[in-house]
Amino acid sequence: MARATRAGSSAGFPELNRRGGARGSVPADVMMPRLGLLVAVVLLVLIGIVMVFSASTVEAIHNGESATSYVVKQAIFAVFGSALALFVYTRDYRSLQGGPCFWVFWGICAALLLAVPVIGTNILGATRWIYIGGFSVQPTEFAKIMLVVAAAKVLLEYRDQIRDTKQALIAAFVLVLLPLLFLYKTQSDMGSAVVILVGAFVVMWLGGLPGRFVAVLGIAVVVGGVFGIAGYRADRVSVWLDPWSDQYDTGYQMIRSFFAFSEGDILGVGLGNSREKFLYLPEAETDFIFSIIGEELGLVGALFVIALFVAVLVCGLLIAKRASDDFGTMIAGGLTCMLVGQAFLNMACATGLFPTTGKPLPFISSGGSSVVASLLMVGIIMSVSRVAGEEALTPHRASAERRRANLSYIRVEDEPPARSRFSSSESAPVVDAPTRSRHSHGDPFGGLMAPRGGASRNASRGSSRPEGNASLGSRASRRHDSGMERGANRRGSGRNSR
Repeated sequence: MARATRAGSSAGFPELNRRGGARGSVPADVMMPRLGLLVAVVLLVLIGIVMVFSASTVEAIHNGESATSYVVKQAIFAVFGSALALFVYTRDYRSLQGGPCFWVFWGICAALLLAVPVIGTNILGATRWIYIGGFSVQPTEFAKIMLVVAAAKVLLEYRDQIRDTKQALIAAFVLVLLPLLFLYKTQSDMGSAVVILVGAFVVMWLGGLPGRFVAVLGIAVVVGGVFGIAGYRADRVSVWLDPWSDQYDTGYQMIRSFFAFSEGDILGVGLGNSREKFLYLPEAETDFIFSIIGEELGLVGALFVIALFVAVLVCGLLIAKRASDDFGTMIAGGLTCMLVGQAFLNMACATGLFPTTGKPLPFISSGGSSVVASLLMVGIIMSVSRVAGEEALTPHRASAERRRANLSYIRVEDEPPARSRFSSSESAPVVDAPTRSRHSHGDPFGGLMAPRGGASRNASRGSSRPEGNASLGSRASRRHDSGMERGANRRGSGRNSR
């Protein structure tokens, strides 16, 4: 009976791929941006929880609430947003490209936008919030994600010739432009419109639209925005240019923000030691929390927060660059730039580089909708990275399967049983011809090595050779017996003649 052993089966070390990792592991150029994004987001969320607690205690006590009421809500929203991000991370982002998942998400966001003018609550002169179960929800934060995904979907279908030019324009108007115009008109939220346009332009740029078309469209948007500045927006611009012209009314918030940064200096006054949070700086825990960071942690703390957002931008764009398809590239790049663009817009408003828009600082400002929506965007970006990592492993797995399919086997023939050389009735020992030739050449395996695909041919040859050898042995034994008989007859005739 023959026994077969797998050649090279004792190798116990993983084979290294060209990117420096063990084959079967995610490549480093895919894993590192994902880890960098995760670390930066976790640090920003932790900083947000600490700073919300520091900036909101006086406000909470003034409103008759517990000193920890704001931070407890912030922590709950952070945990819920993290769980939602983890759930989205484990799902395939390509389900947002079409099918029921996209339409359900788009329908919910559109319905919430339509419900704001009807059942929304007016806070500080703006109707942008809906109270659901004791919590306020700002639908705009989730509509931003929906509009960027819809823009990527329409552009990709136009590129893939699923829609012609007319159908693509109609789809872009219904799915993207109409909700954006409704949001701008009913909620007077120019800041959100600017942030959404940033994401949409990044989608168009990454989607491969001609640069001239994108530039012309951008100029048209800027011109429209300039003409749209009227009423209280014009007052905000004038206050931004000269806050001290009305330092006790419209310019008050901007001036108090300047005082916070000036008090912070290089190293800050210390965590929890802010003076502006004692009801001097309005919205210290939300829109102007970056001013409290600058006051308590100083220039060093403010630059550290900026560096974390820069890390989010770099890691998100690297994930978009290494996405497995164009849809992943567009939504990862669009969501990343929209997220970081809103952060820089908030910090620019707090430092006086841009007129006040009322947009929260992602991951840090107090507010459930902002934290949950920001973490949801991170989950989608991480899903793009996860799918890209799995796609990168596919060629290695396929090549490993091919190598396993082509592995050689060593075929070793059992040695024939020993026979007595004095027995004339038994046939001569039979040795397989290939085995005999290998023994004669000193083959250490003592058998036939052949690929697994040729096992049947070897088996057929092996099954026929013993029969041929047996017939040769029987003919040899018959010739030996006849020779013995002729020799005996000759000896007998010789004796008779003598």
